[in-house]
Amino acid sequence: QVQLVESGGGLVQAGGSLRLSCAASDRTFGEYDITWFRQAPGKEREFVTAITWSGSSTYSADSVKGRFTISRDNAKNTVYLQMNSLKPEDTAVYYCAARAPKYGSSWSSQITYAYWGQGTQVTVSS
Repeated sequence: QVQLVESGGGLVQAGGSLRLSCAASDRTFGEYDITWFRQAPGKEREFVTAITWSGSSTYSADSVKGRFTISRDNAKNTVYLQMNSLKPEDTAVYYCAARAPKYGSSWSSQITYAYWGQGTQVTVSS
């Protein structure tokens, strides 16, 4: 059982930056692909960005390409989401999720994720 805990959310002005962290309790963390999702008020949860278990590949939604960067440190059981040039439309609860690396490129398929964090709120003011 992998427990995921997000942190780093908060209130920031448009154009600002935040770095989110997703920390895991289990040493097997390094065996999982990790993805960030977000859910804005009144909207469905959506894919943001993902990183493979080794950190060798990353994938991002078009809406965040060039602004958000995902990385991981398996020695620290942590994945990071660096968010730059934030926009009001980035306001959402951000979740990290983990899954076994057998699902290929279906990063947005939420049913493939076995473990989820509780989420962290990001609010971008205009």
